[in-house]
Amino acid sequence: MNFELPQIIFSKIFRAVVEFELIEDGDKILIGVSGGKDSLLLTYALACLKHRTKKNFSLSALTIDPKFTDDFGEKISRVTEFCRELEIPHEVCEVDIAGLIREQSNKRPCFTCAYFRRAAVNRLAVERGANKVAYAHHLDDAVETFFMSLLSSGQLTTFLPKTFLDRTNVTVIRPLVYLRESEIENFASTREVEVLKSPCPFDGNTNRQRVKNLIVELEKDFPDLFSHLAAAMRKNSIGELWDAPKTRQQMRDTYFGFKC
Repeated sequence: MNFELPQIIFSKIFRAVVEFELIEDGDKILIGVSGGKDSLLLTYALACLKHRTKKNFSLSALTIDPKFTDDFGEKISRVTEFCRELEIPHEVCEVDIAGLIREQSNKRPCFTCAYFRRAAVNRLAVERGANKVAYAHHLDDAVETFFMSLLSSGQLTTFLPKTFLDRTNVTVIRPLVYLRESEIENFASTREVEVLKSPCPFDGNTNRQRVKNLIVELEKDFPDLFSHLAAAMRKNSIGELWDAPKTRQQMRDTYFGFKC
């Protein structure tokens, strides 16, 4: 296969790999592949990096079947063929997330799904001898997570391009963090690879989708909103903020200094 990516996409992925030191010699990387446009691009991009750079690392791919539909296995066979063409071994693991969501109806379905997906991928990474797991989260995902965290918890936080999980000794990497979702969509539209539609019954009706829509709506009045949110995720963006709230014990002496 002729491994080619548009230069702007390759440059952004390569910058993330270099800046955040995502790939090293000897790495065994397990790619989380859903069959959507993001994970298919990630798989293809990592195959390109393997063939176009001198880093010595190996790739394998894993898809979680969440048991949302009965025909998932048939559809995911196209992903297996895609990986085969890239010379990447591909495996499908069944995790009854649909059943777990029903059992844990008191929790948000997105939380339950994400938790058990990650747990399964991390467990299989350890079993397969992989030291890194690659996910296809992009810049829009990071900005939406940042904005959603502010709205829902009052915290300024998002996921990191590289995270070490000390419980499993596995490192999570996200090589697409500099790519906009629109760039991925444009790339997918020019390729013949069939993108699988998400089987999630809640797809399009989540808090993340609401935040995505809110950003689009706000950009009509604040055209630079997205770029400003992306800049705000950096540690050097912190300006003047209040100190953390003091406890009663910390304020005790000052308090009694006012007492008659």
